[in-house]
Amino acid sequence: MLNFKVRSLQKEILDQNDIPTKDLYQNLLELNIINTWLGGHQVTLKGLKQFKLEKNTVYTLIDIGCGGGDNLIYLAKWAKKNDFKFNFIGVDLKKDCIDYAINQAKDFPEITFIQANYNELPSMNIQFDFALACLFTHHLTDQEIIKLIKWCNTNAKQGFIINDLHRHFLAYYSIAWLTHIFSKSYLVKNDAKLSVARGFVKNDWLQILEKSNIELSKINLKWAWAFRWLVIGKKN
Repeated sequence: MLNFKVRSLQKEILDQNDIPTKDLYQNLLELNIINTWLGGHQVTLKGLKQFKLEKNTVYTLIDIGCGGGDNLIYLAKWAKKNDFKFNFIGVDLKKDCIDYAINQAKDFPEITFIQANYNELPSMNIQFDFALACLFTHHLTDQEIIKLIKWCNTNAKQGFIINDLHRHFLAYYSIAWLTHIFSKSYLVKNDAKLSVARGFVKNDWLQILEKSNIELSKINLKWAWAFRWLVIGKKN
């Protein structure tokens, strides 16, 4: 029986370095479908809308751990439809993810991708207004998340958005059932439910944010459907 009171320390298959390319691509395809149908992209957009955006300003948003680039494509479509001007930069350590994302976003010149660790961006003279981490933090330890939040707070001009999973037995068994029936990816079948087990409850975020030493009045912690936590850090 799983203990949902604490975060799982079991690593996901996706965190390995030797995943066959075709298997990784199938995983990225299905993650986009899951994010689309279960509302993950809408949660990210809800976070961005918490900032006051001006239509005569060009913003830069980075997506840390961008995977297949689906978050940025969704945001780019929304920005274009609503006359907002954005440059989007996806950052990921895996070359296969970057190659896949470049192909997926080939019709979006406002989106670029970089294979790098996020903390290398300042040395590349890349400045940005918003930092996004969507379904990325559950791959990290609490200490790594604290480091990430501090980095985002230091380097993002306007703030950061974190969209990640709520650790809950309903979310765990629901995604386990859905992926068992519909998924063709062994990565998704294994990692989807494990991602929930590595996810968060409210108190996890409260402790992480307290240890990040950021003024809590600048942090907005929201629960969102379907079983997501949205953490918004505003600098202005």
